[in-house]
Amino acid sequence: MPGPARPATAGQLLDDITFDRAADGLDRCIAYNKANHVAKDPAYRDLGTAADYRIVLAMKATGDANSPGDGFSVVAVRAKPTPARLICTVKDGEAQGLNTSLGDPFGDSLTALVPDMNAGELHQQSYLDKGHWKLPFRWGVVGSYRSSVSKVTVSYGGSTRQAVLDHGWFVATGTLHRQVTEAPRLRGYDGSGKLVYDSDQDDSYEKTLP
Repeated sequence: MPGPARPATAGQLLDDITFDRAADGLDRCIAYNKANHVAKDPAYRDLGTAADYRIVLAMKATGDANSPGDGFSVVAVRAKPTPARLICTVKDGEAQGLNTSLGDPFGDSLTALVPDMNAGELHQQSYLDKGHWKLPFRWGVVGSYRSSVSKVTVSYGGSTRQAVLDHGWFVATGTLHRQVTEAPRLRGYDGSGKLVYDSDQDDSYEKTLP
């Protein structure tokens, strides 16, 4: 059976998580969705198969007070038949939770860049652990960019990383070594180097952590 597409770069598979392991995690996540939703609710939207998706990120997931125990997170996206983004955490070989967004990631937004507002679990631990995160902490940020954008940077915890641009999605990762209260700051630039998006100027973007 065909599997998902690979990410644009090898650097999107982190913490010794191989593509095969990430693909297996994606399979488990989709099976989890069917077992826990589709079979019980015919109106629930099926997420399709792993072959519909591109894996854009796989990284260590740090457990917290709300969900103890480490595992790994896999982020996958698809363009058809309905655009979708899913984030799933796999622990001890089992899918432990699924976060999905369906539809055009830009919605009504006219901005050049759209941070994934529902992907906060990638860059923060639970509210219960606020101020007491387990460190070091692997973080990730994902979102969408328009064709006019040629570079995206993400600043978080005192460091700035350049994001990978992968078929309309941007992906940035890093490691926190201290507690933080401010959300990642995102900037997008066009081909001439002009700043075309700054999350500090985006009224819809939450600039502090909950």
